[in-house]
This record gives sequence, C-alpha cells and structure tokens, in this order.
Amino acid sequence: MADYDVSTPLDTDYYGLFADVPAADRAFWDRARAFAEETLDEVNEAWDKAEYPLHLARRLGELDLLTDGVVGQGLTPMSALAAGLVNMEISRGDGSMGTVVAVQGGLALRSIALFGSEEQKRRWLVPLARAEKLGAFALTEPDHGSDSVGLETTATRDGDEWVITGEKKWIGNGSVGDVTVVWARDDDGNVRGFLVEQDNPGYHATTITGKGSLRAIHQARIVLDGARVPLEAVLPGTRTFKEASVVLFATRLGVAWSALGHATAVFEAALNYSTQRIQFGKPLAAFQLVQERLTMMLSQLTSMQLHCLRLAALDDAGTLRPIQASLAKYHNTRAAREIAAMARDMLGGNGILLENHVIRHLADIESLHTYEGTESVQSLLIGRDLTGISAFR
Repeated sequence: MADYDVSTPLDTDYYGLFADVPAADRAFWDRARAFAEETLDEVNEAWDKAEYPLHLARRLGELDLLTDGVVGQGLTPMSALAAGLVNMEISRGDGSMGTVVAVQGGLALRSIALFGSEEQKRRWLVPLARAEKLGAFALTEPDHGSDSVGLETTATRDGDEWVITGEKKWIGNGSVGDVTVVWARDDDGNVRGFLVEQDNPGYHATTITGKGSLRAIHQARIVLDGARVPLEAVLPGTRTFKEASVVLFATRLGVAWSALGHATAVFEAALNYSTQRIQFGKPLAAFQLVQERLTMMLSQLTSMQLHCLRLAALDDAGTLRPIQASLAKYHNTRAAREIAAMARDMLGGNGILLENHVIRHLADIESLHTYEGTESVQSLLIGRDLTGISAFR
C-alpha cells in the first residue's frame, strides 16, 4: 500500500501576505511551527485514544507560546499578529493543542490580567504563562450556553468567605488543572469572577467522555457544592457580565486564526495528496475537477488570511471593534468547514484515516465553529450592529 506524505507544510500564501512578518513575530511563529511538527504523531495518537498529553501543554509554556498577547508583569510582550500566528500554527498541527492556548492564555490568563488584583496577578500570571499551573474558565452551564448571560451559579457572602454553588459544563482544563475562573452572581445579582482552586473540597469536576472532537484535551462538567473561598478570591475588576464578554471578545479573533490553521492543514493535505495519488494512470492533480476544487479551496483560504491579518493590524493599533472579531470568527469557521469537507472528499477513503490528519481537523473544526459564540449568535451580534435592532429578545 502506498504511503502519502500529506503533512509537509507548503506555506501557502498566494498573495504574499506573510512575506513581511517582523522578526519578533516570526520568532514566535517559528517556535509554534517546530512544536506542531515535533508533536504531530504523538498528538494524533492521543487524539485517537482520547488522552490529554499534559506534558505537551507544559511544553507550550516552556516555549512561551501561551500568553495569547496578554499584557502583564513578567509576561513576554507579544503582538496581536504574533498571537494570531501562534494560534494558527498550533491549530495547523492539532486543534486540541490550539484549544490549550485558547483556554490557558486566551481565557484564564486574560481574565486575571484584566480584572485581577495585584496580588492575584503576582501569584498566577507567570505560572499560568509558563504552564507551571493550569487554568480554566468556567462560564458555560448545562442549561446556559449561548444565553450564558442567564447563568445561575451563585456566590453568597458568608462572613469572610464566599460560598459558591452551581454547575458548569464544557470547561477546558476544568478537571486536570489548578485554578478555575468561575463566573457567578453575587448577593446583589452582579456577575463576578472568582478564583477557585481545583482542590477546593466543594469543587467536583468530571471529565466529559465520548467526544468526537478535540479528543486530546479534556473538558469537564463541574459541580460547585457550596465551595468556600476567601473574600479576596473575587476578581475585583468584575462587576457585570460585560467583563466576561470582554474576555470572550478578545479571544474571538484567536478562534478565527485557529480556523485558518485548520484550513491550511487540510488544504495542504489535499494538495500534497493530489500530486501523489495516481488514478487512471495519472496523478489526481492532472484532473480538471481536482484543479477546480483546489482553486475553490485556495480562494477561501486566502480570504481567511485577509480577515486575520487585517484584524490583527486593527488590534495592534487599538482600533479593533469586538463585532469585527465576530465577523472574522463567523467567516473563518464557516470557510474552514467547507475546505475540510472538500479535502476529505478529495482524499477519498484515505481521508478518514487519522494518519492523513484531515478527518481529525474536520472533526475539531466542529468544536471551533461552536465555542466562543456559535455561528447563530455571531450572526445576531453582527445583525444588531448592522440594523440597530436586537433579535435576541
């Protein structure tokens, strides 16, 4: 049986958009590329077995690839472009590892950097950035996903402690980490973030099994059964749901970059395969239909690149609007799904083999399409911005 080399990077850049990446940003990108290539076989096997290789999450911290552009004392400065390139490259290798970056840096680290006290920052920022400690972000609940603003988890003041009660679901690192940012309503109905260490007696986390996507990272269902934390466990900068939204909006552009990474992987797999697979006496690449499909995929991929680069420039300039990140997420995850479906079809039966990676990316894109705001929610946010009319109520 023939073996096909479909994972060799081709650096697809039809418009030369990445030709002038600054050296500092290129250094982050190069480290992410090396990590993705070195760990590909191991991650592929872990995905197959639904195992979370925690040492690889630690390795991302050692390589200083987990900050997602978050600014804070002790953190290496990283531009929005560099953060995007890291998200793209890690996801080009594997979506589970891409989600590690999104959870550890984009959500947990960012929440503390933006809204934590000075003491909380001193304690957690550098250990989280280095993955010496693993963090989680607990907003979604079993009955509140897209309508997470309706969260029911409560934090009740009891003397010099907060007592937190409720349930959370789909929480990355929630069962294998060290600290979780738990979003709950206080006695006045305000939405606030609380740092709950996972060895807290009232914190009970169960790893969700049976997933067909992002199988090499663990998400958890969490029950907070009167978990007691000191008063200083609250993130003092959090007062309303808007603060949680700030974190989510900030990571949404990272999701668009991750989608670009997945799409690049499956497009290049299809292109590599088309030049190696012989049918009817000639390579697939010699057939008109295949060339047309490759062109369709390239046009979508290039559009995704343009979205990401333009918004990274706006982000670095400080002029990015959250709704623009919503459009990039909406566009790129949709495009990634379409490219992955075409790539899987072009590989035929070989497209469902994990050794050729396309089916893994196709499955992982499904999660990317949903988390950090579903396609439907993004369209309603964009629609409200366009028309001035909210369709949420």
